[in-house]
Amino acid sequence: MSQVIIATRNEGKAAEFKTLFEPRGMQVVSLSDLEGLPDVEETGHSFEENAILKAETISKLTGKPVIADDSGLSVDSLGGDPGIYSARYAGEQKDDAANIQKVLEGMKEVEKDQRTARFRCALAIAAPGKETRTVEGSVEGYITEEPAGTNGFGYDPIFLVKDKGTTMAQLTQDEKNKISHRAMAMKKLEKLITEYF
Repeated sequence: MSQVIIATRNEGKAAEFKTLFEPRGMQVVSLSDLEGLPDVEETGHSFEENAILKAETISKLTGKPVIADDSGLSVDSLGGDPGIYSARYAGEQKDDAANIQKVLEGMKEVEKDQRTARFRCALAIAAPGKETRTVEGSVEGYITEEPAGTNGFGYDPIFLVKDKGTTMAQLTQDEKNKISHRAMAMKKLEKLITEYF
């Protein structure tokens, strides 16, 4: 069985990658499963730059193919924020509830039809001796006025999926895996996977 290293310690992300890769006969290993690997500082200015940084760093350290993602929420009325700062929007402690609260506070006066937003995901795949490649995926929606649903993680409870009429957190994992920004990026990545494994 091929092993794919996912450069994340986020259990929610790791679980999504497992459901996407394991049916293809690939074992998913996250940074939480490997000892001695650092958290790569996200110093890039875009999702793509951060994904490349993480994939290339961990691939160099392990000598194996690595997939990294950088993803987040982009809200139009907040000028694209939280963007690349999605995980730490309310502070360095990565608190989902505090992040959600900060977004909702910043949008208190925003009318319903102006609450447009999208989840964006950049995936990078890096391997020794091969060119690093990237793909992107996104899903359009709106920010609700209060959280709804208990599935998912991050901003899922306040992201109303445009074509579904429910928040991302009200979808089952299977439903989410068909339409999420990560799933959209993964579909594009599938075409590249055979070059790396």
